[in-house]
This record gives sequence, C-alpha cells and structure tokens, in this order.
Amino acid sequence: MRAGVQPDKERVELSVLMPVYNEAATFEAALEGVLGTDLGAESVEVVVVDDGSTDGTREALLDRDWPANVRVLTHERNRGKGAALRTALAEARGRWATIMDADLEYDPASIAGLVAPLRDGTADAVYGIRGFQAHSSFSFWYVVGNKAVSLATNLLYNSYLADIMSCHKVLSTELFRSLELREPGFAIEAEITARLLQSGAMIYEVPIVYAARTREEGKKLTGRDGLRVLGTLVRCRLGGGRGRRRPRHEIEPGP
Repeated sequence: MRAGVQPDKERVELSVLMPVYNEAATFEAALEGVLGTDLGAESVEVVVVDDGSTDGTREALLDRDWPANVRVLTHERNRGKGAALRTALAEARGRWATIMDADLEYDPASIAGLVAPLRDGTADAVYGIRGFQAHSSFSFWYVVGNKAVSLATNLLYNSYLADIMSCHKVLSTELFRSLELREPGFAIEAEITARLLQSGAMIYEVPIVYAARTREEGKKLTGRDGLRVLGTLVRCRLGGGRGRRRPRHEIEPGP
C-alpha cells in the first residue's frame, strides 16, 4: 500500500529511507525534523515504510496529508528493519540515499555534512560516526557491543572503521542497490558495510550527534542482535563479494 505523490525522478537528489515499527510517540517528530532541515541536497524525498506496526503508527501515517515529497509504504506484518529498508530502497528515486531511523536518536541536521564528500567525489559512501558520551550512550555494554562489532569488521575485512552500526550512511542509490542485501533485521547495517568493503568502495567518516534512548522509551536493539551482526559479518566474509568489484572511477560522483 502506498500514500503520497511520487516526485519527478529527475529532480530528486537525495532519498531519505525511514523504516518505522511501533514508533507512535516519535515518528511524526522525526519525519517533520527531516522535512524542516536543510539536508545539504537540492531536492529531497522521504520514503517511509511502516513495518507492520500495531501501536497506531501505521494508521497515523496513512491518515496524515503529507507533502508531495513524502511517500508512505506499508508491510502487512512485521518483517524487520532490513526488510523495510530494502522496500524503501527499491522505491527510492534519489541520486543518493541515506537511512533515518524514526526514534529521534539521530539528528537529521547531521545529514548535510555527510552529503558533501559525495558531492565533491571524495568518497563512495559516507558514515556518520556516533560520539558515545555519558549522557547519551544508553549503557556501558551497549557501547562495548558497538565497538566490538566494529572491531570484528576491521579484523575480518582489513579495514579501519569506527562505527559500522550507525544508521547514518549515505551512498549512491545505484551502489546501494548493487549490494544485493538480504538481512531482514538490524544486522543489515553490518551487511551494508561488509558488501561495501568487498566492493572496494571508499568509505568516509564524519562525526555526528547521537543520543540513545532508554529501554522504557522504546529501545529495541538487544544482545541477540549483536550476535546476529557477528554472524552476518562472518557469512559475508566467507561467502565472498557479491557481483563485480567496482573501482571508484566507475561509481558516479556527485555534481
């Protein structure tokens, strides 16, 4: 099911992909934050995918008269963040695409700083690196888990990345689709990184502002997800790359 008017593909520079699941308390503020912020692109669309919400999020999304550059798609049942992200990516019309969670942990204003290295051709993908501080880190083990999976990535792929689980990743929509992603849940963040590294893409890192919410506020990520992330990293490493390795000059830079 879809709602909203699809903008002209030729006029869209950036697609913001927003998976949503049971975020009735935050999705509206998150979406309005994206719409009200200069994201560093000439034209922006937001592709929202409700992933089978049961708390009224879906109904609120469909009942609202959103601007023409917002499209709302739905899953009839919960299929996971990765599945929702792939649905949004398939519908994206932008030259570049980024992910924006609907939980207000990320500041949409950070996206503008991620677009710049793509526009000047410095990078093929840009990651927003979270600063984990005492007032915004959720818990000690949450931070340790994030650092552990980033360390595992660097060991497995001979890379040096600071934060593979950050949802703020910006890359060309063409490159994004070429990764042939299949993870249904949170582990898709690790799969994106693994496939980018295997493709030979140049990843650029930019610091961003981040404030983790508490479990009572709706934090969904658990230790089990960390194990799934590690399993995904190993699977991708042992399975090799997907498709043809793309030298940087074959990936179209920004204007």
